[in-house]
Amino acid sequence: MKTKNKLDKMFGPVGTSAGVTLFVAGLIITYFSLIGYILVLIGAFVGFTSTSTLIDFENKRLRFTNNIFGIFPIGKWVFIETDMKIGIRKSNKVWAANSRSNRSLIIANNDYRLILYDSNGREILPIQKFDNLDSAKSNLDKISKEIGIEII
Repeated sequence: MKTKNKLDKMFGPVGTSAGVTLFVAGLIITYFSLIGYILVLIGAFVGFTSTSTLIDFENKRLRFTNNIFGIFPIGKWVFIETDMKIGIRKSNKVWAANSRSNRSLIIANNDYRLILYDSNGREILPIQKFDNLDSAKSNLDKISKEIGIEII
């Protein structure tokens, strides 16, 4: 059984909304001009590119992917070894954008992530993200039992 866990948009919330706007504008302009195809391509890349993690429970492997245009996954499989561990880490991401009138828009994104660690305690890849600590802890126990690795 394979599960897919969406993590983040590549260009943040501001880049995503700008990319979707360019995509829609490109679709409209394509009716009148060929330049619209360029806007559609750029808008689709910026607006829909994201990251995710695939978990293959049967073969005990994980895959962190960058989904180009939201469709094409790029990444390699990491096989689970017996000395690997899984843990929870709080993630504090801040997205900032400045306008031409020198006003800044700052969006904070705080969440909890399940992280796969190697035998030395170094991060390998994020597995899942959650809004609160309780749901992260309950899924940490579930995933560690299904994959068969220890909890940090």
